[in-house]
Amino acid sequence: MDVKMKRSVVFVSHSNAGKSSLIDAILYKAGVNSRHGSVDDGTSLCDYNEDEIERKITITSKVLHIEHNNKRTYLLDTPGYADFVGSVKSSIRAVDSAVCLVCAANGIEVGTERDWGFLNEKNMPRLIFISKLDKENADFNNALESIRNSLGKSCVPLEFPVGKEASLEGTVSLLDKAAIEKLDGQDKEDALKYREQLIESAAEVDDALIEKYLGGEELSLDEIKPALAKGVAECKIFPVLCGSATKEIGVESLILAIEDFLPSPLERPPVEATDLKSGDPVPQKPSKDEPLSGLVFKTLIDPYIGHLTIFRIFSGTLRSDTGFYNSTKDCKERIGQLFLLQGKEQKPVPEATAGDIIAVAKLKETALGDTICTENPKVKFGPIVLPEPAISLSVKPKSRHDEEKIMPALAKLNSEDPTFKYARDAQTKELIISGLGDMHLTIMIDRLKKHFKVDVDLGMPKVAYKETVKKKVRVQGKYKKQSGGRGQYGDCWLEIEPLPRGENYEFVDKVVGGVVPRQYIPAVEKGVKQGMEEGAVAGYPIVDVRVTICDGSYHPVDSSEMAFKIAGSMALRKGMLEANPVLLEPIMDVEVIVPEDAMGSITGDMNSRRGRIMGMEPKGSNQVVRAQIPLAEMLKYATELRSLTGGRGSYSMKFSRYEDVPHKVTQTIIAQYEKSKEGAAEE
Repeated sequence: MDVKMKRSVVFVSHSNAGKSSLIDAILYKAGVNSRHGSVDDGTSLCDYNEDEIERKITITSKVLHIEHNNKRTYLLDTPGYADFVGSVKSSIRAVDSAVCLVCAANGIEVGTERDWGFLNEKNMPRLIFISKLDKENADFNNALESIRNSLGKSCVPLEFPVGKEASLEGTVSLLDKAAIEKLDGQDKEDALKYREQLIESAAEVDDALIEKYLGGEELSLDEIKPALAKGVAECKIFPVLCGSATKEIGVESLILAIEDFLPSPLERPPVEATDLKSGDPVPQKPSKDEPLSGLVFKTLIDPYIGHLTIFRIFSGTLRSDTGFYNSTKDCKERIGQLFLLQGKEQKPVPEATAGDIIAVAKLKETALGDTICTENPKVKFGPIVLPEPAISLSVKPKSRHDEEKIMPALAKLNSEDPTFKYARDAQTKELIISGLGDMHLTIMIDRLKKHFKVDVDLGMPKVAYKETVKKKVRVQGKYKKQSGGRGQYGDCWLEIEPLPRGENYEFVDKVVGGVVPRQYIPAVEKGVKQGMEEGAVAGYPIVDVRVTICDGSYHPVDSSEMAFKIAGSMALRKGMLEANPVLLEPIMDVEVIVPEDAMGSITGDMNSRRGRIMGMEPKGSNQVVRAQIPLAEMLKYATELRSLTGGRGSYSMKFSRYEDVPHKVTQTIIAQYEKSKEGAAEE
């Protein structure tokens, strides 16, 4: 199929605005499905996974397509919940345009504003669809006002509803003046007003048209439609359509608007890649005759054919049973059959060309974000930037069987969704899973249980505190045991002193005169190291200390390596308690992006978390607050930030350094440690 006949559209919105239902209606109208799929009864072609059917929400993006009027349009359904925003960001990289849904009853919501911002970053042409006009409290005029107030006056209506709520009958095109004349009263008045806004917006795209329009001449349909298409392609106009997916109202109009007004790959600026030999940016021309280049934007595990890799081809041609070069991994990949996707169904095709979204099974090396291309020239696209995890839990397998299966299962979940991460904490020895929110992790745990038969216990991750000292001390560790026969004797004197933060540990031997024989000094150090791992104050590792062995004594018969090891450990513990011990806690660099009206709540909340605000700066309509906050105060921040900002805030954090824990907090941590020791002793 010719590139100019292809369209690729991502559907975005706040959750429950009806993206999946609208795509199901489009598929039915275009003859793809013999029945109208429904999210509510579990027959949607979009939401087909077990957990999606159960929850009636989209959890991961889907690829579908229609063939209509000799054009092929790829439709990408995306989740609306913030916990799955990684799917939205990766899907946007694979398309040329978007349809943004707005619920007629709710108007602009948080998720819609978030996704609109992503589309603005890519300067992506888009349509707006006011959905659910048949529902109670649905109001086209209010929804349109909300859209224009939040997203800008470039959002202009292209369709107008006939009827309201349960009495919704259809829509009329504002380009069809004769149809508007058939409306009555206020509807007719509103429709004529909106038609004028539409024509004026179209005229402003073209100097000749605006001159004609301002001169009072009427513009013809043949003049208006190309001007609208040009305005949409240049992101100067965002046409607003409307309807109901369940009643199949406005669906045909949307299909035609996608074909008429959203651009083909030829009408978009070529996507740039970097030539790996020269380092120069190279536009990837959307032609089947150019060298191959494409980007992997999604991977998934299919229950029947295994691992599926899905990519957008930006230039060139790829044929089944051939291969490509992966410039991200610097390797060649052989491929088998190419597939066109229709939700969970795969249709074999012999080849794919520029503008196509295609899938291939069982690739060995290629993963999300990788570039596929020819070996000459070798090019590479910029990475897909995904949000960092915001919330973590510790997981503990319930049985030996679960323990054996958990790591491969977590690896598969991560390969499908890289915003879900897992790692073993070296200090706390806990297995930690991380995601974008509570629902994200809940669904991943459900999949772990249902798909991989792995049961786990969940908990809050332990904070990796450390212990250190503030002053220098000299202490004796003496171990003496006599129980008939040969005894045990080890005696060492240690100097313990603080090192600068980050120096970790140093052991110095200053023994003279053989008071501690050479062969026992390594045993003393072993005891010191063991004591450092176990901690002295609250059971956390000891860091940033210099330990010097300076004196001691031994017994020619009873001394042993074991005795000196125990003596070294005893001396360290005793010295730690005398050397003004303190706890250290991880401090995080935190960056929070919030609306202006939430700033007071956010800064007040940061202060309550023992945070230090380092700076603020505007970012579009939002504010960026940078702060340093102890990790212990951030464990549940994702949920609490959502509550404070009505879901409009986001944050990221990274480790900065360790700092002393305040005395009051230290006492609480020590009390919890002593209590846990008592509990363990009772067991």
